[in-house]
Amino acid sequence: MNLRPAEERPELRIVNVDGLDLAVWEWPGDGPPLIFTHATGFHGRLWDYVIRRLPGRRCLAVETRGHGRSGRPDEPYRWRYLGHDLTGVLRSLGVNGAYGIGHSSGGHSMVQAAALGQEFFGAMLLVDPSIFPESRYGGAPLDFAFTLRRKNVWQSTQEMVERFEKRLPFVNWKPEILRSYCEFGLVPDGDHLQLACPPSAEASIYEESLKPEANIYAEVAKVAAPVTVLRAGTIRKPGELDLAASPTAPDLATRFVRGRDVVLDGASHFIPMEFPDRVIEEVRGMIGR
Repeated sequence: MNLRPAEERPELRIVNVDGLDLAVWEWPGDGPPLIFTHATGFHGRLWDYVIRRLPGRRCLAVETRGHGRSGRPDEPYRWRYLGHDLTGVLRSLGVNGAYGIGHSSGGHSMVQAAALGQEFFGAMLLVDPSIFPESRYGGAPLDFAFTLRRKNVWQSTQEMVERFEKRLPFVNWKPEILRSYCEFGLVPDGDHLQLACPPSAEASIYEESLKPEANIYAEVAKVAAPVTVLRAGTIRKPGELDLAASPTAPDLATRFVRGRDVVLDGASHFIPMEFPDRVIEEVRGMIGR
């Protein structure tokens, strides 16, 4: 498999959308760009492994509000806000006919953007997107209290790597991806480091996830571009916040005008970290189609 040159690094761009600074990591290349969006609690540089194996293509990894190097506005972090933010970034950058790759909540945001700007995407790959069965919206909120107990203060990237490398789910991740998660998931704060996505921001997103306004099935029906839904075989049970199980509605692909369903048995929700080569295969297939 061809790789980008080892010395090649992305440029950090800041795009302002309605007064909020949003970070975009841009990798050089040609052709219609590949747009990457990440899951709740993560950041754009988690896509480095995948992007390095797609040489010659312009790639843009967008970071959600409250994550990575993007701004941290006051809570709540409603899911419609996340879609609005991504739409603003894509319009500002003049994106047209791109290939979208969205994981988890990033897939939810990408669908919103695709419905609001039909010109943005020529095709999309949604990796275990957080689009629940429609009947769950408006139901009891998920138990997200554990996110508020996350260790927020760190002395070094290495401390974080050593704490996670033998624990689930991280033990199943590619080591290179785990290191990227730790290196770019921390930001300086005085004489120590802290999580780039504060626990309260992560908790706010989970708190908002099942509210009626997070239901985007009307937007799903409007997306004209072909969409592949790549989802984990283990389905999340109603009322549980099992981050390893798939939150994706099993029939989601059928709700798109041109949907394709692919189930990856044996995978958890963290498909891009556990099976990144499978994601690369799907991206290459999407471009080829």
